[in-house]
Amino acid sequence: MHTQTRDITGMAAAEAADGHIAPIETRPVATDPLRVDIFDSMAPLELEWRALERDDLNSLHQSYDWCAAWVENFERPLAIIRGSIGDHVAFILPLEIIRSRGTRRAEFIGGHHNNINTGLFSARFLANGELTPVQLDTISAALRSKVDVAILRNVPLEWRGRKSPLASLTSIENQNHAFQMPFLGSFEASLKQVNAKRRRKKFKHQSRLLDARGGYEYVIADPDQQDALLDLFFRQKAARFKDAGLPDAFNDVRIKAALHAMLRRQEGDVPNATLQMHALRLKGEHEGHIPAIAALSRKGDHVICQFASIDEALVAEASPGELLFWLMIERLHRESVALFDFGIGDQIYKRSWCPMETVQYDLFLPVSGMGRLAAVTQQSITRTKVAIKSNRKLYSFVQRLRARHGAGATSDDGGGDAD
Repeated sequence: MHTQTRDITGMAAAEAADGHIAPIETRPVATDPLRVDIFDSMAPLELEWRALERDDLNSLHQSYDWCAAWVENFERPLAIIRGSIGDHVAFILPLEIIRSRGTRRAEFIGGHHNNINTGLFSARFLANGELTPVQLDTISAALRSKVDVAILRNVPLEWRGRKSPLASLTSIENQNHAFQMPFLGSFEASLKQVNAKRRRKKFKHQSRLLDARGGYEYVIADPDQQDALLDLFFRQKAARFKDAGLPDAFNDVRIKAALHAMLRRQEGDVPNATLQMHALRLKGEHEGHIPAIAALSRKGDHVICQFASIDEALVAEASPGELLFWLMIERLHRESVALFDFGIGDQIYKRSWCPMETVQYDLFLPVSGMGRLAAVTQQSITRTKVAIKSNRKLYSFVQRLRARHGAGATSDDGGGDAD
């Protein structure tokens, strides 16, 4: 299947009924100089932060609740950037400080567990376009006593028709792309993007297989079921990583605690969810067995599958993971969703569902001489990763080496399974 590689420039966001897609104002922010303040805690910014995140094109991964869950459990020092022009809050960049090999890096809170990063920008500031060289110098000067370099990973330079103000930073294509399925009004229309006839035939076959074993049900976990389902995911995923000879990207108590905390950060007045557990559960002879789990996040009309797992011990022939994606996507068509995002990482099942592939970039703002060296080094590392991932045999060998040495070394850098 052909997959389009693009930054979703041709797919603008659907206008939300509650007006949470902020139109870019034609009147730019006043020409007053940019003032930059650096905060080492989140609380003083909460009201301004939540006001900016109401714009649904500002990524969920920079939302207050998503960031708070990581901050509370990793307890890394913070360097949260607030940019203001006059009395107007222009943007917030939620960064944490990671010390590695003698260098202090400022990166987005959540690190490699984020599927897309945009920062938080006001509609008025977006009218100005990209950050100017003078504004970048102002940010760099404010960071100088705290970090050596800011590395902003997994940023699309254009997202759903909106150009990123961060595009003026030095950039390199990230080794991982993201994969999406746009919803085209009806479920049937969306399926036609990915061979509707084959998909329907497979769904009927899967259903017949499971019906012969007593049936199944699609479960959206209630609040009192969410934690148990997430713990089951951790066990399933650990077993899958072990069988594949790969490091367990979730083998860190801080990561597990942060994800559990997100389950308790639901918005009551809208269908948005920081993290919500979904599953396929068997009936009949294997009553209660769960062969497939997925965790979804939602912001506005954009749903992201953050992670998923399968247990092939009983009904592997029915491809339970594929069936769960069908059920989730079918249901979300009835709930004003416009884009289902499978997240970063190139996997066969994602390509089978997704006609869109989004290129993301790593952006660099050196602050010190050591930071400039670190930026050059990181760009070289990324180029090497791109080369390795383009060679499947070499990539498999590297993954086996990582598994042999364990995943613990990656956790301090936010480690993820899409590296």
